[in-house]
Amino acid sequence: MKHILITGSTDGIGKLLALRLAKEGHFVGVHGRTEAKLNATVTEIKAESKNDNVVGFLADYSNLSDVRMMAKEVIEKMPKIDVLVNNAGIFKAKIDTATNGVDVRLVVNYLAPYQFTNAVLPLLKKADAPRIVNLSSAAQSPVSLNALQGGISLGANDAYAQSKLALTMWSFYLAKQEPSISVVAVNPGSLLDTKMAKEAYGQHWSPAEKGVDILYDLAMTDSAETGKYFDNDKGNYAQAHPDAYDNAKIEELVALSSNIVLR
Repeated sequence: MKHILITGSTDGIGKLLALRLAKEGHFVGVHGRTEAKLNATVTEIKAESKNDNVVGFLADYSNLSDVRMMAKEVIEKMPKIDVLVNNAGIFKAKIDTATNGVDVRLVVNYLAPYQFTNAVLPLLKKADAPRIVNLSSAAQSPVSLNALQGGISLGANDAYAQSKLALTMWSFYLAKQEPSISVVAVNPGSLLDTKMAKEAYGQHWSPAEKGVDILYDLAMTDSAETGKYFDNDKGNYAQAHPDAYDNAKIEELVALSSNIVLR
């Protein structure tokens, strides 16, 4: 039995992955933004999987103090984390700005997982072969450090693409910093049949299961290669945006990120 935590797992590929792992008998941490939906999801997964080792964690990822509180709760309720899947993400939002004045996509898709992962690193280090799977995207564009501090506002597409490149850059950094932990970034597939794709584009290209399968493989099998980017549109490891290999840009990004989340 492995201890697995999947953020953003009350919908889409996160929920499907949580159910699949619960059915295999693993201890699964589920994360959601609203209490009613989180409780309903935990109840549903427990019933379908006949596995009582399913625990819900509540946090609005657009609020970094919420993320901090959730990390403390995870440390109390999980003895270790074998696999962390940073799946929580947002594209279309009712409010474009998070509580700290930064674009909500930059916060939910990058700063929140950055903060959360760093807070629970001690739990990952308790596992024999820990790994982190970070949900990137085919959409990646150069990160504005000004936007990351709330200095300028961005359009939804640009903010999303910047957040996903930031997550990828940090994945590569973390893989070097923590050699005992496998860290892989993955584009699970463009326009999968999920709520996010429907809201953003009103269409999909591939079934959600395509994304679930690659997340499962990277989380649970030997296919995870640390410090790399898997592009599921191509079905193999591929090159991410050039900035993901620029050490100076990565150092700048990480230094700023740690300042922001420590505020």
